[in-house]
Amino acid sequence: MNRVVVTGMGAVTPIGTTVPAYWDALKAGVCGIDVITAFDVSESKCTLAAEVKDFDPAARLDKTTTRKTDRYTQFALAAADEAMQDAGLVCGETVDAEAIGVYVGSGIGGFGTLCAEHEAYLNGGSRKVSSLFIPKMISNIAAGNIAIRFGAKGPNMSHATACATASTAIGEAYRTILHGYADAMICGGAEASVNPLAVAGFGNMSALSQAADRDAASLPFDARRAGFVMGEGAGILVLEEYEHAKARGAKIYAEIVGYGATCDAHHITAPDPEGTQVARAIRLALPDDMPAPETVYLNAHGTGTPLNDKTETMAVKRAFGDDAAKIHISSTKSMTGHMLGAAGGAEAIAAILALDNDCIPPTIHLETPDPECDLDYTPNTACCTEVNLALSTSLGFGGHNACLAFRKLPRE
Repeated sequence: MNRVVVTGMGAVTPIGTTVPAYWDALKAGVCGIDVITAFDVSESKCTLAAEVKDFDPAARLDKTTTRKTDRYTQFALAAADEAMQDAGLVCGETVDAEAIGVYVGSGIGGFGTLCAEHEAYLNGGSRKVSSLFIPKMISNIAAGNIAIRFGAKGPNMSHATACATASTAIGEAYRTILHGYADAMICGGAEASVNPLAVAGFGNMSALSQAADRDAASLPFDARRAGFVMGEGAGILVLEEYEHAKARGAKIYAEIVGYGATCDAHHITAPDPEGTQVARAIRLALPDDMPAPETVYLNAHGTGTPLNDKTETMAVKRAFGDDAAKIHISSTKSMTGHMLGAAGGAEAIAAILALDNDCIPPTIHLETPDPECDLDYTPNTACCTEVNLALSTSLGFGGHNACLAFRKLPRE
């Protein structure tokens, strides 16, 4: 089987709209959460979100593309542009166009477009609905637009596993290269669902934090946690077959060495409190030649909901046994909020950069320890330490679990 490496990364997040800006903010513990500006929140019980700031689609995309795409697709295209430029891949030149594919998913798709066109229909009837409604809304269209933009003619799919979407897409892209079906893959996720209907829906199921204080809202592993804060954005990786990348002299950030995918088969929204299938996803991703536990970093799903964080803590203990207390863990959702279908992409980038820079980003606002969450969550301040294996876990409604594993490329 082939070896698979990461040669490009692109990010649009609430704390930075490029990978360097995102990484600088992660290290500094910047909070991207604030009062929602996308709509009037005076009637909403949930008023905070982690919106992408200073993103001008006209500065990143042409006018026609901007007009014909939903915000989530715009995020995906901008992040894919950055990732492909970072990788130095050009279809038909540095990579065979038929040997590069796109696996980019979304948990919901063009939710903003759906809401806008529904309002147009109610106000003016069928003739007021845009002819672009369907191609802007559907959840596969970010992947389709990325393929069109770069001329990528290999396998193209849009995975949807709720909040595990991007991790699933990356893991399946890894398998596609591993088994020889492509030389390179553009993969990850995008989401843009900060709108009244989404906030009402998540809020009314008691999933969202109702805090008014931006510094006391997204609180992974803290005893005060009471729900997640919605985020938005995109995280895109370029994965490449190792010999292909080596032959063209590509910069290699990390090798992807494992992917685990399982299902709780337990409940439509709640995780299995035993954490057995999350633990199995982690174990499936782990390489045979495990490094010392003190050099392992886990970017946790860490949503800041009462059930998720204690379940994930239990899962880490099941996966690592007595070594669990030695693992470095953090939840970057404390800074970015929960980017839903994009979360796994942004968090994979955080894990890779932690590995590449020997630096663990913190879990900010972790001030009140929870006895049921008693591992090392890197509270409030980044930790500079040797990192030889980086993991990223993602859990989604429906019981979807995914774990990705990255390591530094061994010297030859």
